[in-house]
This record gives sequence, structure tokens and C-alpha cells, in this order.
Amino acid sequence: MFARWGRFVYRRRWAVLVASAVLLALSVAGIITGGTLVGNGGFGATLPAGQAAKLEANELHPKQGKTKTSEITLLFSSPTMVATGADFKAALEGALAPLQSDSRVSSITTPYTVPPLDQANLISRDGHEALVIVNLNDSSPAAQRYYQTLVSKVRQGTLQVVATGQVPLNEAFNGTLEADLQRAEYVALPITLLMLVLIFAAVVAAALPLSVGLLAIVGGVGGTLFLARFTDVSQYAINVVTLIGLAVAIDYSLFVVNRFRDELAAGASREDAIAITMSTAGRAITFSGVTVAIGLSAMLFYQGTFLASMGAAGAIVVGIAVVYGLTFLPAVLAVLGPHVDRFRVPYLGRRRPEGTGAWHTMALWVMRRPLIVLVPALAVLLLAGSPFLQLRLANADVDALPPSNEARQGYDTLLRDFPGQDQTTVEAVIYYPSGSPLTSGHVGDIYDLSRRLAQLPNVLRVQSIVNVDPSYSKADYERLFGQPVTELPPTLQQALSLTTGQHLTVLYVVTNKQYTSDEARSLVRAVRGEHIPDGQVLATGATAFDLDIVDFVLSKTPTAISAVILITYIVLFLLTGSVVLPLKAVITNLFSISASFGALVFIFQQGHLSDLLGFTPQSIDPSIPVILFSIVFGMSMDYEVLLISRIQEEYRRTGDNQSGVALGLEKSGRLITGAAAIMCAVFIAFGLAQVVIIKSIGIGLAVAILIDATVVRILIVPSVMRILGRANWWAPRPLALLHARIGAGDMRPVAQQAPSPS
Repeated sequence: MFARWGRFVYRRRWAVLVASAVLLALSVAGIITGGTLVGNGGFGATLPAGQAAKLEANELHPKQGKTKTSEITLLFSSPTMVATGADFKAALEGALAPLQSDSRVSSITTPYTVPPLDQANLISRDGHEALVIVNLNDSSPAAQRYYQTLVSKVRQGTLQVVATGQVPLNEAFNGTLEADLQRAEYVALPITLLMLVLIFAAVVAAALPLSVGLLAIVGGVGGTLFLARFTDVSQYAINVVTLIGLAVAIDYSLFVVNRFRDELAAGASREDAIAITMSTAGRAITFSGVTVAIGLSAMLFYQGTFLASMGAAGAIVVGIAVVYGLTFLPAVLAVLGPHVDRFRVPYLGRRRPEGTGAWHTMALWVMRRPLIVLVPALAVLLLAGSPFLQLRLANADVDALPPSNEARQGYDTLLRDFPGQDQTTVEAVIYYPSGSPLTSGHVGDIYDLSRRLAQLPNVLRVQSIVNVDPSYSKADYERLFGQPVTELPPTLQQALSLTTGQHLTVLYVVTNKQYTSDEARSLVRAVRGEHIPDGQVLATGATAFDLDIVDFVLSKTPTAISAVILITYIVLFLLTGSVVLPLKAVITNLFSISASFGALVFIFQQGHLSDLLGFTPQSIDPSIPVILFSIVFGMSMDYEVLLISRIQEEYRRTGDNQSGVALGLEKSGRLITGAAAIMCAVFIAFGLAQVVIIKSIGIGLAVAILIDATVVRILIVPSVMRILGRANWWAPRPLALLHARIGAGDMRPVAQQAPSPS
């Protein structure tokens, strides 16, 4: 089938190139007319915390649900003046004067516009800083376009100003992600071109994989933005598309171009060279693309989070890379023919006779002592993966931004210098589906619940309708809330308006523990463990979302991993016709993945190399192991398919397992190493990112590919295949007949091995 496709592409090469141009035009149209990417905070509405938050918003803030607003937090400071002084107040009000008349500003809260009891929370502990909240009429995405103009207006006075809060932090993430993407492209593309020239020793041949990589990126970005018109797609998706698209497309093109050159050098005509290339390398990259897409599909199991959108985006770019590798690339090769070797680089790319070279020698050396090589190699991978046992998951926060970012610095100052800003609030939502929270019995139950929550470890206080005045008893609250609202004391009226709706009331449980801490999570669990007659006790807030997302990821992971492994096993069986090789591939890949996970924890959670790489050590975001597993599993299977398909080809030609392994490594080892080096360069370029999530993904992938292309492919694969011998290619007779009937693999008969002289 692939050979027939190759001949079709050769004979219709100009039509295929026109079709590729049409696909490129559609990709550009997708970029121009695509939807808008969203922040990761837009996901999680189906989680328990999201459902509680929706109930709360519908009853307490119905108008805000329809009209989205946003805010900027401004920190004014002076080394000489104190915030309680008249001169500081005058300077601050003068700086804010331009915003008072700005139609985009809905309200401004300063230390001088709040009641005296609340003023202390808006002035720093040393008295030299003041906190100002600027509420805007627009949503955060709209406000990001002009907020810097507003901030520039208040920087004309004598006070120093730092902007942080919702809008600046969101803009910081978006701007930093965009800068990270540009930096990665500027670094990766020239390095990739240089490495391709070294591999191919010809400029024209080197330019082809890079061209396919760029086409795949354009197609992946266009497809992702088109997808964003119909569903929420994470802002991180474009970075992942660029990272995967460039690496995979270059990887596939590398094997196609090299095989075409080999066939031309062996004397084949252009048409035959294209046909053979498609039937070997083309078939391999198709199966490889399927395995990579299967790995990425693990993220589709996490519906309700931004992971699903990233899995879909990754699968789109991989699919487009395979399409260009089977259409555009062979069509260009058909046009170029021998000219693919134009502008050769002297002294590079000399061909060695078959059965010689470092890769052949290394494979034979390993296979002469398989156990001596295999045991230490597996021990090294297990040792490298051991830090993963100390993994701690938590949602990425502002710490994911670089410490040098102004919005991040302002946020750190806010937590450090202002009283109460380092506190965490767990929102306990008491919901009565068919009744009011203000009946006498319900008020008494809520009173008892608030006192139980106040006794929990690490709770500073509980704020609610039954905690307004400590002089009121339980009976007092039951009696007071039995009256019409208009007859209540003003403090109770205010509490009701802020915390109570028709069917619910909210208890705010305040702790001084960080919101992703184990202590804060214990409070959420304790709240959800409470029961109240006729009602439900729900929990929401930052800690509840953090806990729910971690629990959600952990609950879905076994199913996702099992499904990916099972489907990959089936695809590899269809490729090889063996039930042994897919099992070997899965097990060795899990070893390399564990090593990359160990490096992830060692570097980013434990903080080794944090000064060199410029980040704050922190718990691992729950999305990162999922993304790493999905990409690494797919990429590892990519190399497995490309290597095993060549080994199988040589095994069927020679009839000897050891010779097939040695020749397969000889003919593909250099390419796999070159492809791995290019991938590492691409991934390390993303490792230069300033957002920790992208940085950790880039470095984690680079470590995984380095381990996979060296320890796994050079040492473990030949040693295991030597130990298994001809059992590598075994399958039960019914499955062997099924494989032959389907005809998806290399169906050439195995050559009969010549008898030895003995």
C-alpha cells in the first residue's frame, strides 16, 4: 500500500504540491479566523469546588455572572513618608486623580475610603506602603490591552508604584508565554539547521526537514486556533504544538530523506526510490505518528481540565506532520531527485561499507554480554527515577512566573508586607436545596457548625452570619433571623447581603496556611466531612480547587495509562507481528519515563539547579506529569517504531536475529541519535522559558529523550533482543494468522539462515 502511494506521489508530484499549498492556506486561514485561547483557570467547573462556586455565584452575585469585571492591585510606597501621614495621602490621591474620571474604572478602594477598622489591612506592617484596588468595567482579557496605560497615569507622582493583581498577573503569563515561544524558536531553528547539515552533509537535504517542521507548526497552530472556536483551549497549547510539531516533523523527515538518499545511492530510479522510501520509512513514520498521537491521547481522559485541549492540539500537529511527511516531502524529493545532495559539505557524510561502523560494533559488543550490560542500565534508570517517590502535586501559582517579573514581585510584596494577605480562606457553602438557611432550626445548625469549624487545627477565625457579634448567643441568632430583614441590626443586614442567598449561606474559614499546603487541604476535607440536617456542606475556594484538580488527575491517571499502553501494544503488534516486542517496548519506555520524572522532582520540586535555571522551587503542577507521560511515551514509541522497523527489515533479509539487530542499529542508530540531538536542542530551547510549567516540560522532555536515545536504544534494546533471540518475533498462531490477514506489517518472508561450517 505504501509503495503504491509512493508511486502515485511520484507521478502526481505537482498536484500533490498544489494540495500541500492548499493545506498551508487553510492553516493560515485557521490562524487568522481562529478562536481565543483561555487561561487555565477557566477549567474545572465540573469539579466539586466548581459546582459549589457556581451555586454561590448564582445566588450571591447574579449580576456579576452576566457582566465580567476585573481589578488591578496597586502598591504605593515611599522610603520616607508613612501611609498614615497627610503628605502620603495627598500624594496618593493626586496620583489616582486621573483614574477617577476614566470611564474604564468602576471604583477605587484606598486606605482612606474604607472604615477605620479595615484601614490596617491596606497599609503595610512598616507603614511605608499602601494598597489600592482599582476595579475595572471590562473582563481581564479586555483590560489587559489597556491596563498599562492606566498604570502609567499614576506613575507621575512622587510615590513608587508596582502593579499586580488579576489583570497584571494574567497579562504577565500571556506576555511571558509569548516571549518564551519566540525565544525557543529563535534558539531552536538555527541550531536545528546546523545539526541537520552535520547529519546530511548537504544543505538542500538539511533544509527539507526544517521546512516540513515549519509547515507542521503552521498547520498545528491553525488547527488549534480553529478548535478554540468550539471549545476552551489552553494558552499553553500553542507552546506544546510548537514543541511537538517541530520535533516530530523534523524527526520523520529525517528518516524519509535519508532513506531516499540511500536508495538513490544504491542505484534505484527516482520512482523506485520514492516507492521504497514510502514502503519503509513512510510506513514507519505512519505507525510512529499513530503511537505518538496515542500517547498524547492520554490527556483526553482529563475532560474538564485544560489537559484535554492540549492533547487534542498535540494530536492535530502530529497528524499534520505525518500528512506532510507522506505528501509534500516525497513530492519535493521526486522533483529534486539527485539534487537533494546539492551544496554538499566536504569531509562529512562519508558512507561506510555495510557491517562496519561504531553502531554496528557497539551492538555486537552489547550482545556479547547482554546481562552484564542490562542489569546496571536498569539499575541506573531506577536510581534516576527514585526522586519521583517524593512527588508532591499542587496547582501552579504566581510562583510559576520568573522572580524578576514586576507583577510577581508585587504579589510577593503583598503577601510579605501586608497583614492578612498571606491568609487562605476556605469557603464552606451550606446549601438547602428545598429551603431557606434562615429558619430557626437551620440557623441553630449553622451556628453549631461554625463553632465546630472554628475548633479545627490552624483555623484563625470563621466569618459568617452567626459570627457577626461574639456577644450574641445561639438563641439570639435564632430569634433575630426570625424577624424581617429590615428590622435586623445593620451589621446583620450587611452580613446577610454578602454571604446569604435564598437557599444557601457561606461560612468563611480563615487560616494562615498557604493555600496549597497539606494543612489547608485538611481543612477542605474537614468541611466536606461535616453534615447538617436538611442541607449539604460544600467547599470551594482556591484550596478546594487545588485539591479537586489533584484528586481528579490522580483518579483518571490509571485509566489513561492503561488505555494508552493497551492501544500502543495493539499498534506495535500490527507493525511487527510480535507479541513480545510490544511488551518489551512498553516496559523499557516506562523505565525511561520514570527516570525523566525523577529528574523533574529532583530539579523543580527539590530545587537543584534553581539558581542556574532561574525559578522558584515548588510543588509540581498536576498537569506536568500527565503532559510529560503523554509526550515522552509517544516520543519513545516513535524511536521504538523507527528502530524496530529497520531491525525487522534486516532480520527478514538476513534471517539472523543478532545480525538484524546489529545492522538495524547500524543503519538507524546514527539517525536516531541525530534526531534525538535535534529533539533535545528543541526541548532545551523551551527549557529556557521563564514560565515554570513550560520550562519543566522542556527540560523533562530533553532528559527523557537523552536517556531513551542512549541508555535505552544503545544498551537495553540490543541486550534484551539478544537474550530473547528469535522469541522477539513470536506470536501465537491465531494472532500470527490475524496479522498476516490484516497485512499492516512487513510481510516479506524471513530469509533462511545459512548453515554454519560446523
